[in-house]
Amino acid sequence: MAQSFGVIGLAVMGENLALNVERNGFPVAVYNRSREKTDAFMANRAGGKNVKAAYTLEEFVASLERPRKILIMVKAGAPVDSTIEQLKPLLDEGDILIDGGNSLFTDTERRAHDLEAAKFTFIGMGVSGGEEGALNGPSLMPGGTQAAYQFLEPILTKIAAQVDDGPCVTYIGPGGAGHYVKMVHNGIEYGDMQLIAEAYDLLKSVLGLNAARLHEIFTEWNNTPELNSYLIEITADVFKKIDPDTGLPLVDLIMDAAGQKGTGRWTVNDALEIGVSIPTIIAAVNARIISSYKSERMEAAQVLSGPNAQFEGDVEAFVNKVRDALYCSKMCSYAQGMALLSKASSTYNFNLNLGECARIWKGGCIIRAGFLNKIKHAFDENPSLPNLLMAPEFKQTILDKQEAWREVVATAAKLGIAIPAFSASLDYFDSYRRDRLPQNLTQAQRDYFGAHTYERIDKAGVFHTEWMKEEVAV
Repeated sequence: MAQSFGVIGLAVMGENLALNVERNGFPVAVYNRSREKTDAFMANRAGGKNVKAAYTLEEFVASLERPRKILIMVKAGAPVDSTIEQLKPLLDEGDILIDGGNSLFTDTERRAHDLEAAKFTFIGMGVSGGEEGALNGPSLMPGGTQAAYQFLEPILTKIAAQVDDGPCVTYIGPGGAGHYVKMVHNGIEYGDMQLIAEAYDLLKSVLGLNAARLHEIFTEWNNTPELNSYLIEITADVFKKIDPDTGLPLVDLIMDAAGQKGTGRWTVNDALEIGVSIPTIIAAVNARIISSYKSERMEAAQVLSGPNAQFEGDVEAFVNKVRDALYCSKMCSYAQGMALLSKASSTYNFNLNLGECARIWKGGCIIRAGFLNKIKHAFDENPSLPNLLMAPEFKQTILDKQEAWREVVATAAKLGIAIPAFSASLDYFDSYRRDRLPQNLTQAQRDYFGAHTYERIDKAGVFHTEWMKEEVAV
């Protein structure tokens, strides 16, 4: 009997997704380029399950019922193209290939165009949730043809995370829409992680709190409606892990140089390309980059001094202010991500449903958080909402908490603690809420040196001034 679903690539995510599919009632065929990996998976994890191993692509394709449904879980970039090229001669018209990796959305667009021209179907599907999510229920973001999604829907709705209002999967949109939404999810994740890191730095470096107290604080925060989230939850867990060799909190022994795989950078690049302001996410990417300058920073620390001031206020009051500042900044990070999705939807004709994007992030994924219910509600109420900060659910909260937010940013500046994402979020809020910014001067300068013209607030039309001939105002 033919298998219902195929998985190529047996790294941890591929293995776990294969087991998830099989557990939900769909017989699976698996293939990995190295036979040893396949053998290890079959021996250690697939015993007694309806999983069939194949050791050539020909054997793998032949083992699947038609139209074939094949999930490719290999490294993004050239390996995906190579796998597709090897599969194409073995496929029949109507077979469906699904790329479940973190592919650049423009690569997905190209692959979809090429495969559809050859009478195959291609789905670019963002998968979020890490190892645990892949096994027990991830958030799935499939993009491609709607007909192909409907064909896959019985499987995807079963293997996705399940929340109060349904499975964490929906049809995202055509072409590369699924991978675009996953990319922005990861950009928001970058912002969220950096904001949490800055809150930690404030509590540790300004207040001198130890790991045990930090565990208590983040556990308390995770029990609030505002900050309840997967990332806050795992942060609390991190602080209670003790290194067995030294007896010290493990987090204190980890090198302060963060890696990145590219999705945050891609988010920044595309936001700049289509003209969307995402300063919190940009700050988060920059923070990871400067963290990698470890040796330079160690040298600089010997010769570049900061302020000598020390914190002299109420410790518990400041902890609460950091919590409020974190929530305000977090709102700005999500607002920027959703604004980017909105602009991309019209620019690339994705026709995204932003309320549904928020809904499928409520479970399974890395940025899952309690306040995604509020985001979904905001876009359900007003699908054309220009910015989350204008939604009633968020507007009053940020107005109520902004004094604490400002005090935290000011305190950090006074004490020489870098909080780029907190600061960028506050700058975003202050720029967005002002009806007049100083770019009138920028436009005057551009017109002065390059005759770029400008508009006026009191007259219609486009203007140019010969600035050197004008009298200087006094």
